[in-house]
Amino acid sequence: MFKKFIGETAFKVSGWTYSVEPNTLENKQVIIGFEHTSMMDAVLSLALFQIYDIKIHTLIKKELFKGPFKPILEAIGGIPVDRKANKDIVSQMVEHFEKNEHFNLVIAPEATRAKNGEERKPIRTGFWHIAKAANVPIVLMFANSKTKKGGILGKIYPSDINHDLALIKQLYKEHTGLDIIIPEPKSA
Repeated sequence: MFKKFIGETAFKVSGWTYSVEPNTLENKQVIIGFEHTSMMDAVLSLALFQIYDIKIHTLIKKELFKGPFKPILEAIGGIPVDRKANKDIVSQMVEHFEKNEHFNLVIAPEATRAKNGEERKPIRTGFWHIAKAANVPIVLMFANSKTKKGGILGKIYPSDINHDLALIKQLYKEHTGLDIIIPEPKSA
């Protein structure tokens, strides 16, 4: 109850509102979010997870799990990732989904905003590969700094990467006006 109060207070104080489509969340899912314009997006995302009592996990490079940061990163659901390990990140995440009854992996696909006026690049697609391999849905979060609205607008079940990325692009455009740049279609 206290976590929900803190989450709702964060939205009220910031002047933001949120919405969640009914029956969107499941026991296991990959959650992605756009748009990344400020640190406030992350704060409000965490607040939304508190409101709905959702324990989240996110990928953090293993080098940061040292000293006093380790217990803090673990407490917020950080998963140390060794990018040099023999096992790829997709396989590592599939293991987490398989061994947990409830598992929410939050990934912010990179390249969603340009820095210092640089040209925006296509989003990275690791989230799709993890969701497909783990056989879990991809939940679509949004944060629109212009309208101060955020939340969860829906989910998709991964099937075909080209179709799914085009659908994600379409859904974000329709619901938020955000034009996500997706990679060029891959041939089958």
